Order: sequence, then structure tokens, then C-alpha cells
Amino acid sequence: MGTELHELLRSLRVWDVELPSFDPADAPADPLALFTTWFAEAVAAGQVEPHTMSLATCDAEGRPDVRTVMLHGADTSGWSFATHSGSRKGRQLAARPHAALGFYWPAQGRQVRLRGQVKAAPSAESQADLHARSTGALAAALTGRQSETLSSLEELAQESRTAWERAQQEPDAPVPSWTLYHLRPDEVEFFQGDAARRHVRLVYRRTEDEGWVRELLWP
Repeated sequence: MGTELHELLRSLRVWDVELPSFDPADAPADPLALFTTWFAEAVAAGQVEPHTMSLATCDAEGRPDVRTVMLHGADTSGWSFATHSGSRKGRQLAARPHAALGFYWPAQGRQVRLRGQVKAAPSAESQADLHARSTGALAAALTGRQSETLSSLEELAQESRTAWERAQQEPDAPVPSWTLYHLRPDEVEFFQGDAARRHVRLVYRRTEDEGWVRELLWP
């Protein structure tokens, strides 16, 4: 089985598309502006689910964890995502309020990496974020008990049906544990892949006066 996997991996190719060029000399002074441009270009290029990202956290013992979540927004408050405060990632952020985010857009051979401090938004902002989303998102939040042990799929189906009914009947139903988090980056890296492996890496680092310095990194 190991040989079969190895052969399959060797058969795959990366970026079998025409990649865009990226001149870091033309990059804006603020990483949010460049992220906004790259995100729009990923959408225009047909990238599937460009708003999904990897979220890396650590538990109280320093052991890392990672999962895929959805971007809820990006502005001067930071890059935002949401979860239940009692979920595994919620508990980890309570113990160690720092995290890293990673976007990968293979349609253009691009990555964006961020890391920084994470703060929970006020309850009113968190609830407003939830109620601005779809009925399915509210139903999932109402199902709750995220990361707890599940006895059976039948139990999940029953809880989900109940949650959907409530979400449809009560679109403003509160979910006290639902929390919006803002990651305020200290560092943002933009990676542009190159077929000749001359990848361009531009990193922004926040300074003490809240400005940004930019540096190129070896690929």
C-alpha cells in the first residue's frame, strides 16, 4: 500500500495552469489591500471555496492543532472566523490566544499566511455575525456540542432536525456560545508560485508604530 501511495504521489503535478506574475515592487503598503486584491482575483479565476482557510492553534501544553474554517471577513479589526467557545479550537484560543491562518489558491499558485493575536468579539457582534448567515449556518450553530463525543449518527440527525426547525421558525435564535474571533496579524506573507520554482515570497511585518515593513524571502 505504501508503494501504491508513493507512485500516486509521484504522478501528480502542481500548478498545471498558467500562473500570474507578481512584482512585489508594486505591492501596496498595507497587507489588507493586497489580500483583498488577491482574494478577488482568486474568485475571478474560479478558485473553489477561496474563503476557506487553515486555522492553526495550540492547546495549553503547546501541542499544535489545525483545521479548515471559513473566513467571515477581513478589515482593520483583523481576519475573522467563528466557532463555539466550548469547541476544541475555542478552548485552545482561551488558553493560548494566538493563531495562524493559511489560504491556498492553487488556481493561481498562491498562498497567504498570517499569524498573530486572536481576540473574541463582543457577544452582540458575534450574534449579529451568526444571524447574517444562512439558515443552515444557524441550524448548525443551534445543534451545538461541537467537539464533544457523539454516540451515533442517529443522535446527530435528530438534533439537527430539531435545530433546523427552530432556525426556520426563529431566525434570530440566540446561540450564546457562538463566538466571532478576530486575528490581528503581526506578520502576513504572500507567496506567488512559479513554474520554474522561482517563487516570490513577500512578507509584511507590523512595527511598533503600527506601520508595516516589507521584506522578500528566499523560496
